[in-house]
Amino acid sequence: MTFHAPLIIDIAGQVLTKSDKARLKHPLVGGLILFARNFSDRAQLTALCRSIKKLRADLLICVDHEGGRVQRFKTDGFTHLPPMRALGEMWMHDGKSGAGSGAMRATAAASACGYVLGAELRACGVDLSFTPVLDLDWSEDAPTPAQALAAPRGGSASLGRSGASRSSVIGDRAFARDPRVVSLLAKSLMHGLCLSGMANCGKHFPGHGFVKADSHTDVSVDKRSLKAILADDAKPYEWLGGMLASVMPAHVIYPKVDARPAGFSARWLGDILRGQLHFSGAVFSDDLSMAGARVIDGQAVSSTQAAVAALNAGCDLVLLCNQSLGDGAELDALINGLTEAQLKGQWQSLDASEARRSALLPSSAVPPWDELMVQPAYMRALDLLP
Repeated sequence: MTFHAPLIIDIAGQVLTKSDKARLKHPLVGGLILFARNFSDRAQLTALCRSIKKLRADLLICVDHEGGRVQRFKTDGFTHLPPMRALGEMWMHDGKSGAGSGAMRATAAASACGYVLGAELRACGVDLSFTPVLDLDWSEDAPTPAQALAAPRGGSASLGRSGASRSSVIGDRAFARDPRVVSLLAKSLMHGLCLSGMANCGKHFPGHGFVKADSHTDVSVDKRSLKAILADDAKPYEWLGGMLASVMPAHVIYPKVDARPAGFSARWLGDILRGQLHFSGAVFSDDLSMAGARVIDGQAVSSTQAAVAALNAGCDLVLLCNQSLGDGAELDALINGLTEAQLKGQWQSLDASEARRSALLPSSAVPPWDELMVQPAYMRALDLLP
């Protein structure tokens, strides 16, 4: 049986410490997530990634690098990528080029964003960025579906804006309000990622954009019906299911579907995501240190209890972020707690889960940074960015 390594953890600094190395060597650890604190310049980042792969070649090196306000590396040559809303706005403006020209420019720009994003990260040794955001933009100023598509066919099952909550944590990270626009722009961005040799991760299933509360700091609740969610916010997962390599569920409770947040719900992950929407890729939990992950069934839980609940609900991989600072006691507690839980039979290693993790590792060669900078495809992609 293949041993399953479900933990994605973090490191404190810009080089691996003795404690980092010990944790990353643990058989339950399958990867790590980098943050801005782990970056000073490209040479340092590249050296860090090489040291990680030297330690264990199979470790998955991840980062949240979407563009806009969620971009971890912004200096020493990294392209400042636009927020995804900028692509949605491009879709809306045809200018003098005729109907639909804005949409064509936007999809080309989205592919360019994906390619530049993936190619630059891969040139430094990063394997995966948690992108694209598939949440809908429920902000006050977001165009409605009718505005986004001048002649929409069939119509979106939108609730409209009146009475809708607005998510400050999503906002301009989302492409658009219309799930059709979101899906097509996300598909284009994923095409660019694919050209760079990087996999993708759609988030936050089944949709985080409608709730106002930030699940980093609060317990977020979306009281809509399953029918409403599937007809609107979750549509990108239905339409893109066969192209998504991985998915990250939201730490949001949808009480009309399940009392548990989506990332801890077998109903959402097993019955709906895999069963009804036919998704077959990897499922990451969102960060288990977030407030939305520390209360399950009305009870406060430890990171180990949250990890076991997420794995048993259908997650293949679980993240615990920003816990390496200081003595890293929370990380050690999770590694030890999950080991004990496995020995007690409270969760099981799955061959399929490990295969899904391994499938996210890049398999193609990547040019070094200086060669990338003069490649025609890369230079053309820069010209297409908004």
